[in-house]
Amino acid sequence: MIRFLVRALGVLLLAGAFAAAVVDGARSLADQQFTVTPMGLALATIFPVKFELWTTVAQTRLPHFVWDPVLLWILSAPTFVDIGVLGIVLTFLSRPPPQPEARSILNH
Repeated sequence: MIRFLVRALGVLLLAGAFAAAVVDGARSLADQQFTVTPMGLALATIFPVKFELWTTVAQTRLPHFVWDPVLLWILSAPTFVDIGVLGIVLTFLSRPPPQPEARSILNH
């Protein structure tokens, strides 16, 4: 049951990554220049108050090396890349375990 939920979340994240890529592509065509939406801007637009609270907590409570190179790099990456990578990881982790190969009596 858990595997199914994780796989469903992974597939939904992949669909969201595709939608974000389409939005960025349409915006790029309309502006006649390549534009992408960073993950930080998308989160700040969707959850403005919680995003500010989260960034404040992350800056004060996490070690400096986690905030500066790691989280800032993730927040500055394009939204469709971040969502797509998370969707691929969840889909990969939720795949069924490999079945053992059946051994035949003829193939010792």
